[in-house]
Amino acid sequence: MLEFPRWKYFVILLVLALSVLYALPNIYQKDPSVQITANRGAQIDDALKSKVVQILADAKVTPKAIAKEGDNLVVRLNSLNDQTTANNAIREKVGDGYTVALNLASTVPAWLSRLGGHPMVLGLDLVGGVHFALQVDKKAAVDKRFDAFADDIRTTLRDARVAYRSVERSGNDSLRVVLANPEDAAKARAALVKAQPTLTYSSDAGGIVVGVPQAEMQQIASSAIEQNLTTLRNRVNELGVAEPIIQRQGDDRIVVELPGVQDTAEAKRMIGATATLEYRAVVDGNAQEAADTGRIPPEAKLYRDRAGRPILLNKRVIVTGDQMVAATVATDQNGMPAVSVTLNGVGGQRMFDFTSANVGKPMAVVYTERIPQVTMVDGKEVRSFKVKEEVISVANIQSVFGKQFQTTGLERTEAENLSKLLRAGSLAAPMDFVEEYVIGPSLGAENVARGIKAVVFSFLFTLVFFGIYYRMFGLITSIALLFNLVIVVAVMSKFGATMTLPGFAGLALSVGLSVDANVLINERIREELRLGVPPKAAIAMGYERASHTIMDANLTGLIVGIALYAFGTGPLKGFALTMIIGIFASMFTAITVSRALATLIYGRRKKLQSVAI
Repeated sequence: MLEFPRWKYFVILLVLALSVLYALPNIYQKDPSVQITANRGAQIDDALKSKVVQILADAKVTPKAIAKEGDNLVVRLNSLNDQTTANNAIREKVGDGYTVALNLASTVPAWLSRLGGHPMVLGLDLVGGVHFALQVDKKAAVDKRFDAFADDIRTTLRDARVAYRSVERSGNDSLRVVLANPEDAAKARAALVKAQPTLTYSSDAGGIVVGVPQAEMQQIASSAIEQNLTTLRNRVNELGVAEPIIQRQGDDRIVVELPGVQDTAEAKRMIGATATLEYRAVVDGNAQEAADTGRIPPEAKLYRDRAGRPILLNKRVIVTGDQMVAATVATDQNGMPAVSVTLNGVGGQRMFDFTSANVGKPMAVVYTERIPQVTMVDGKEVRSFKVKEEVISVANIQSVFGKQFQTTGLERTEAENLSKLLRAGSLAAPMDFVEEYVIGPSLGAENVARGIKAVVFSFLFTLVFFGIYYRMFGLITSIALLFNLVIVVAVMSKFGATMTLPGFAGLALSVGLSVDANVLINERIREELRLGVPPKAAIAMGYERASHTIMDANLTGLIVGIALYAFGTGPLKGFALTMIIGIFASMFTAITVSRALATLIYGRRKKLQSVAI
């Protein structure tokens, strides 16, 4: 009558073992630390380690450990105050060849990490992080679009075989096309109207004035902000920041909040970088002479490679980072780092056309990065951008290619960072950091402590109540509840789900749902006993008849949780996710685990006269 398959016991033990294993990393607290990363030309070696040891000694900071972890030198500290002191001292004295950032270093044992164990990801309200307000430069977006208009006009006129002298910006909302032969004005206008029908065209002495309507100007600015929003979301996703908040604020601002990021400089580098690639033709001529005399051919622009040597490149860009749809880190035939690039249809066609006409000729790859800077002038912050342009590769075109090819000349770290940025997309307009502050981890630590305290006390109160009211079945219920908590923590840790402050409410609610399920079972067993059913049969019938009610009740709760997760944002998602995992865990522990325990205790007794319930 009261039976339970042995294979189910095996499943329960397996789930229990895995749950304990993957919940275990959460007992290991992270160490406040300072992470040192080498830039191009610098190295993480024993000399750097010795220098850091001396810097910390001078700052009177005693580290917990200093060791190379991966490609970084990590200094583990004993407290947050030591972390701040050490970070300031190291950043000031270690030199420009290194990036110094705050971090929280894991203390999970290596064997547990190899098995895939890691702590739960904590949200912004628990672990702290950084808050930014970025202002989008709408004027730069419009200027960039006007450059594209000018390039499209030149291409259209070349395709229509109309000679022109220049295409230049004229005023805030127009471009002026100066034709080589004024008699071609009608032909040029017809070609331009066909290619760009949304623009306005009027004749001018010796040329055509191309006007951009005000509605088009507003659309350009609005689209730039939306594209920046999408790009920022993609970049943060590439960087693996959990539960970020990225949203538009007003007409020209974007708010970004990143949990778990303590260092504002490092975070600004991650989300504000505008690194991209440009492919340009090499112009014949003596580049060194052009650099010395300043006499540069009209179609050329002077660049320098990473060794500082001058190179003349065509002003016209063949392909830019905007036209790249995929980028992955790879290795070339010599085993050196490379970025495998896939272009969109337009970019692929332009690259195919260029390489078809220039086999055997050199083409250069230009690495362009726009770095935000803040300088103090007369006691006030002046924000600007430093544009870094350098030629990373010049090679002869060996054969015709189009959408897919490799770019070499990068270091491993640069290749990885560039591939992330290219995958995420480029910013449509530069952004300025107008507001930034750190959300302190001390508040998060207090929230974590209170959340854990609430869950523990809710569990203890339930344990006491069930022990008194249901006696032996109260003990069975309490074991099932504990198992339920372990499963929820393990699942969230293993699959990288983010625990937020509302998530603790969801965790407490899952305890309540499990309690509710066990109450239904226990009361159903009591009812069967009151009807005179033998104890073993009462236990079996209690579980069987209560299971359907539990499934129906939890199904409605599950629908609510899925709806909250699908349509909610931020805290609502954290609550819903914990609730969904808790519902599945409570059904498993209430229906399966508690029945297995009851069968183990009462099933082998031949003459069972009564049940402690």
